Amino acid sequence: MGNLKHLEAGGSAITRKADGNPEGKGLNGFLLDWYQSEPKGVVAKPQRQVLAELFTSMLVLSAKFKYRPTVGAAYYLYWINGEWSLSLIAPAEWSDERRAGFAGACVLQRDMTWTIAPSDLLAESNAVSDAIGRFYDAFAETLRTDLTLEEILPFYVRRLPYYQRLYASALSRSMRTALILGDQASTSCRRWYTRLPRQKEALLFYGG
Repeated sequence: MGNLKHLEAGGSAITRKADGNPEGKGLNGFLLDWYQSEPKGVVAKPQRQVLAELFTSMLVLSAKFKYRPTVGAAYYLYWINGEWSLSLIAPAEWSDERRAGFAGACVLQRDMTWTIAPSDLLAESNAVSDAIGRFYDAFAETLRTDLTLEEILPFYVRRLPYYQRLYASALSRSMRTALILGDQASTSCRRWYTRLPRQKEALLFYGG
């Protein structure tokens, strides 16, 4: 999977091989979505950055949304009625109830990872910080295995809605490439677990 075809000299990045259709013209439906979700500019990364980007990206992709995200655009993550929601509406434009669940502003990067500028609410004890804590606990638990990180990446999760499934696959392709470039592909998840910060929200601040 992935159609990542060319490793640049020195092993610092992976790019697509130039072809006769650089903008995906003529494609439609799933093929266009797949093309537009192709990771670009993937590079080797420090272990803490890998963990931060995986945690943040999985948090965003666990949210409800029914549109194709655009690289570089701002989105807003909320904890509302017991579930995560990714919205186009900024907290200042919404009700007090919605603002109380604001977790942070999210941006999809070219390499198909997500970064978050965390909300000030995460510095307090409240429903949204508690939800982040529970997600962190579940994330940490997935690392308690002798499998490698690549083996637990969500390349295809049937239960996810279409766009979440599409971008989870894109994230997995990006992460796999970064692991290979960083010579980290054989590192066990238990080793990654030891790199987790003690503060549960710290990964968001590192990745943002």
